[in-house]
Amino acid sequence: MADDSRNRQRGVIGSYAAIGDSFTEGVGDPGPDGRLVGWADRLAVLLADRLPVPEAAAGPVDDPHGHFRYANLAVRGRLLDQIVEEQVPRAKQLAPDLVSFCAGGNDIIRPGSDPDDVAERFERAVADLTQAVGTVMVTTGFDTRGVPVLRHLRGKIATYTAHVRSIADRYDCPVLDLWSLRSVQDRRAWDADRLHLSAEGHTRVALRAAQVLGIEVPADPDQGWPPQLQRGTLEVRRDDILWAREYLVPWIGRRLRGESSGDHVEAKRPDLLPL
Repeated sequence: MADDSRNRQRGVIGSYAAIGDSFTEGVGDPGPDGRLVGWADRLAVLLADRLPVPEAAAGPVDDPHGHFRYANLAVRGRLLDQIVEEQVPRAKQLAPDLVSFCAGGNDIIRPGSDPDDVAERFERAVADLTQAVGTVMVTTGFDTRGVPVLRHLRGKIATYTAHVRSIADRYDCPVLDLWSLRSVQDRRAWDADRLHLSAEGHTRVALRAAQVLGIEVPADPDQGWPPQLQRGTLEVRRDDILWAREYLVPWIGRRLRGESSGDHVEAKRPDLLPL
């Protein structure tokens, strides 16, 4: 089915709340002060730039984005049921014009998980959210054919992605389709851990999300990357060993111990506040 959601014109968005896991929290995209930025924060800036300044604030202002409000409730490592329990009620309470809802990825990568079951629970949450907020934008999974840890899960992720698109059709939700975003297939779109996007990867997702909402963007999120020198086999192998030691082994260790990277982490922006 053709993705026509990017051409859909939505009403004025004066407030936005993002819910989800590490992807929406912004892991892999640290700002100059070390705080995470991420695609949702970058989308919030694009939305704020588009919002007309109220007449009462006409003239010189200290903060041109002060009339736009944004919350980011996402926490790394969260499973779908945790997001539904912890973040969905808060998003409903805030009742923003827009909610981005990306969840289920951490469930899908667990051994024995059933994408059909995860999708059923995701749909219940979407039905709940759409009754309380203006617009719910849902997010598909990435095509993981080039991600070493997740390559073997590509079929499960594709099945879940198909479910998400069907759910979006039933509830008239715009779809941030990451599966079709070819530019994030490049290694440079990913952080050193190979599980989270880099700053440039987050930027491209933000641009695509803005397109989905009918906003003109300053750059094409799918534009090609600059050419780079081909790496030798020895260099690639050395990088793989270093990556396994620094990222893969600790990740497996946390899984075996039943720990999450999000333990003791709280939402970075729990209230709708001006940018």
